[in-house]
Amino acid sequence: MAELSRYHRQILFPAIGEAGQRQLGLSRVLLCGCGALGTVLAETLVRAGVGFLRLVDRDFVELTNLQRQVLFDEQDLADQLPKAVAAARKLRLINSQVTVEPHVADVSPANVLNLATGVDLILDGTDNFETRFLLNDVSLELGIPWVYGGCIGSHGQVMPIFPGETACLRCLIEEVPAPGTTETCDTAGILGPTVNMIASLQAVQALKILSGHRDQVEASLHILDVWDGTLRKMSVKNLRDQGQCPACCKGERSWLHGDRASQTAVLCGRNAVQVSPAERRQIGLVEFAEKLRASGQVTVNPFLLRLVVQDGAYEITLFADARAIIKGTDDPSVAKSLYARYVGA
Repeated sequence: MAELSRYHRQILFPAIGEAGQRQLGLSRVLLCGCGALGTVLAETLVRAGVGFLRLVDRDFVELTNLQRQVLFDEQDLADQLPKAVAAARKLRLINSQVTVEPHVADVSPANVLNLATGVDLILDGTDNFETRFLLNDVSLELGIPWVYGGCIGSHGQVMPIFPGETACLRCLIEEVPAPGTTETCDTAGILGPTVNMIASLQAVQALKILSGHRDQVEASLHILDVWDGTLRKMSVKNLRDQGQCPACCKGERSWLHGDRASQTAVLCGRNAVQVSPAERRQIGLVEFAEKLRASGQVTVNPFLLRLVVQDGAYEITLFADARAIIKGTDDPSVAKSLYARYVGA
């Protein structure tokens, strides 16, 4: 019992108890994304005594992360550390009993099956729908439950997904939103309390599942607005019963097979990467430019939009077909991250 003494207050909670705590210690979790949601989720689960945590993130620590990404500090910024590495370093200091396995990688069809193998639960800490649809596919393929979460501004949503039992993400959202049609943290902003609340709702679902109480997880979409102080629960029980979902009812795995993934190409000698979404859709460049004015220096004409960000470190040239050229890097992962932040999807 000595190894459980640090979890004494959690064990006193009847729904966990000693048996539940021991199950947590044996559980294995894949957390995709180690930014705002991901850092809160990782810290909560490590403090709760989850036995194994596999962290995957493609990005590095930046100054604007420190407002809400709770595992990072100014030293991580100075050290120019990848987020997964910086997070793992902190988490090991918090709880050495937990095995933390960091991966500096872009979650993709090429690696997601290996990353998800041997885990009991997948958690969504990502910032884009392309990766979420990929996680949905691998969840269905391997029969591993996952918890979707997303937030922007003052509001967010959470939904637990049990393959073959409850509605999946594609039951709720049939297609990835077109580039430029949804807000991102870099266009609409994000409040720290929004992140903490949404991640906490995700973490509660995780603790129920991992401690042996998955029967207490509701098949509902939780919708929260911290500014208005509102919380709604929308039942999604009937979504899967309609039998029209291409993923969980008809077995389609287009994201896992790479059919729907965006494409990148390094432009030789230009220190630039072209990012092309899987489906080309027209963007109203003039209207979209207005959304981006607070993010950096914007110029626009009928043919293209140009955004300069991070004190000139990167230049994003966006075309009306949603294709973009990201100048300032030859790393496709960095380019995809910038595309997701400023364009979306």
